[in-house]
Formats: sequence, structure tokens, C-alpha cells
Amino acid sequence: MRIGIVSDIHCNAAGLAAALERMGAVDALLCAGDIMLEYRFGNEVAELLRSRGAHCIRGNHDDVLLGYHGERARAAPHVDPDHLAWLAGLPARLELEFAGRRILMVHGSPYAPHYEYLYPGTPRLAQLGTLDCDVLVLGHTHMQMATRIGRPLVINPGSAGDGRDHRNARQLSYALLDLESGEAQIENYADPRLGA
Repeated sequence: MRIGIVSDIHCNAAGLAAALERMGAVDALLCAGDIMLEYRFGNEVAELLRSRGAHCIRGNHDDVLLGYHGERARAAPHVDPDHLAWLAGLPARLELEFAGRRILMVHGSPYAPHYEYLYPGTPRLAQLGTLDCDVLVLGHTHMQMATRIGRPLVINPGSAGDGRDHRNARQLSYALLDLESGEAQIENYADPRLGA
């Protein structure tokens, strides 16, 4: 079973579309939050995720957009109210099971503060080894990671919309998880908006 994983799209519909095309057919698609920007709503991104039946959670940018300070952005004439309601209905944390494997997905951290940045090499990562899951999917840092910490395989696919990871020359990225082998690979690609 192949699972595609994206995160931190930040309204970059072209970046998300490129990730979906490159990953090809997958049995499930996960999105670890920051679908939108704090003050911008992207109908195309919502449509792409919804049309693929993606399992999604909210991130900090999504929460700002849905909160008091995002009122003006939500009221923009282009915003599709059905897509907005879909975003508002997403959970902040999601537990899934595929092929007998338990997957926990959060945007920043499974522990408070939930929007903590868990970068590769962060000492607090060691605490993740106590989680009762086979796979933990994170986003938030835009820094890719696929490493086993105790029982869980911890995956951060990087960003499919706003490349910030200097280790891959700030390219966009997504992850593919093979549940049979229990391994994940991260694929890098150029941001289509940059004409590369």
C-alpha cells in the first residue's frame, strides 16, 4: 500500500498539482496542514485535495485564516463557501489505520505546545518514541525528515508549496510511504511558479 504525503501547501496550487502528478497513483493521500495562507484562501488547492479524497488536518496558517484576523480574507468574493466550510471542518489531529498500521498526523507536535517546531535533530524528537503509533506524520517546519524514533517512523514531507529546506536547495517536496516495507522516501521537485 502506497501513501502519498504532502504538507505546507500555502495556497500553491501549482506546487500541489505537480506533487500529485509526480507521485502518481496512491492508495491514500495525507495532508499535514497549512493548506492555505494566513490571509489568503485558495479554492484550487481545496479542490485538488477534496477531489483526491485526501485525509487532511488544519495547520497554524489555516487556524489564523479561520480566526478573527482572517475575517477579511474569508469574505473575499472569490472564496467558495463550500471549500471554506470544508477547511473549517478539518480536525487538528487525525488518527488513521491502513493495512493494520496506525498513523497519527499532526501539524507541529503531538504534545503541547502543538505548534512547536520539531526540526530534524531537535532534542525533543526523542520523546516521540513513546507514541502508540507506527507512523507519525508532521509538517510545520518545511524541513523534510523520515526517521524511526523508537516504534514510530516520523515523517515530515517538507513543503509542497513553500520550499524552505536549505538541504534540498529550497525545492518543494512530498513523501511516499510504503506500508509493506515500512519505509518512506522523500522526493524533491522545482516550484512550477518559478519557471524552473
